Amino acid sequence: MVHAEPGQGSVVSNAPRIKGSTNGARSGSGRLSPVVLQVRGIVLPEREERSFWIDGDRLRTEPVPDADVVVEGGWLLPGLVDVHTHPGTEVHDAPFSDEMLRLHLTDHRDAGVLLVRTPGSAARIPDWVDEDPQLPRVRSAGRWLATPGRFFPGLGRDVSEEDLVHAAVEEAKASSGWCKVIADWRHDEPALPRDILSAVVQAVHAIGGRVAAHCQTADGSLNAVRAGVDSLEHGMHLDPGLIDQMASQDTAFVPTLSAFGAGADRRRAEEPSARRDWWLAGWEAMLPNVRAAHEAGVTVLAGTDRFPCGTVTSEVEWLVRAGLSAEAALGAASWSARSWLGLPGLVDGGPATLSPMTRTRRSTARLWPTRAASSCGAESSPDTRRRLSALRRSRIDVCRSRTVVKRGHQPATTAARTGVRLRSGIPAQAGPTAQEPASRCPRTDRRQS
Repeated sequence: MVHAEPGQGSVVSNAPRIKGSTNGARSGSGRLSPVVLQVRGIVLPEREERSFWIDGDRLRTEPVPDADVVVEGGWLLPGLVDVHTHPGTEVHDAPFSDEMLRLHLTDHRDAGVLLVRTPGSAARIPDWVDEDPQLPRVRSAGRWLATPGRFFPGLGRDVSEEDLVHAAVEEAKASSGWCKVIADWRHDEPALPRDILSAVVQAVHAIGGRVAAHCQTADGSLNAVRAGVDSLEHGMHLDPGLIDQMASQDTAFVPTLSAFGAGADRRRAEEPSARRDWWLAGWEAMLPNVRAAHEAGVTVLAGTDRFPCGTVTSEVEWLVRAGLSAEAALGAASWSARSWLGLPGLVDGGPATLSPMTRTRRSTARLWPTRAASSCGAESSPDTRRRLSALRRSRIDVCRSRTVVKRGHQPATTAARTGVRLRSGIPAQAGPTAQEPASRCPRTDRRQS
């Protein structure tokens, strides 16, 4: 990959271009001056053909003479978004690492994921991430907030139930306005009491913040929805009777299907047990619940919660299997997610962050069908897989006004660069045991995915 950083004279290579030029023009002082980039294509989701000029870190619709055309034709969509990822650490007994954080964010960026939300991390996201123009934008929720017996001790911020409200407000103020509460843990132990979670929501909302809740049990999901959290993370064993309330109070659903789905076959192969049966029962209900939530008007979003980073297109495929249209599933990882996080799409004055995608058929009036899959849980169609493959093959993205050219991106590069064995794809369990790790991100087992 090559970064073309305006003002430094780098050259963008291997990009679809109309005319050749350098990315810096000599000024009278002999210094390189920034060059405005131009992109042209059909904007999603509006399906309108437009041109944008990238001036600094903003998109502009006013033409700029002699702009450097780096994208011509095809489809333009806002850069991809992963709304549930935990960069910075991969195992529960390893410290948060700035080096690992940079590698994870680079893997996201190289896969076209140009905005990430971190609903909880082992440490607060450092300020240098926001200041680095070569990394995706990050919306963080501070440290995981865990009360006794819920979550890995010492991994997030361990607080008593009495201190949870104060801690939640602190994390929301110190982050991007979010906090993340572990609302349940083991399937055979009580979830966080509803009155405490309700007090957290009220206090965080009072300062203009938002609350994400980790939920995998029926009681945990029930308490979270009744408390009015802003996002339900995972939602395993969600009672479908709560979906209408989620829609009415704007509680988003982030099911992280790809992480759960990657471990389903392993679960089925295990010896029968109460925990195994509980897990499989929850998994079997997840795809129908996702479809029902989408049809009821709940905002369903794409989050991976797994390693390697940069695999959000797999979550898009799972959302299609659940019954979302391909357009809705892609929006869950692009324009819908950006809108939900308070960021505009491809508009004049919006952030200069976009992902072009080649059109597979010239005569196609609409790239993405609006009809959902005929049956819930069906495999994605060849057409859908082909469209997502075209997105993965995108050779160029624009990240914070810098042009990023991708060359056969392989997201599982962290292991090669750091020696860390990547662990992903085995969904969260009810609690940490030697046989059944409790969290996908970070992982407790040592198996390589």
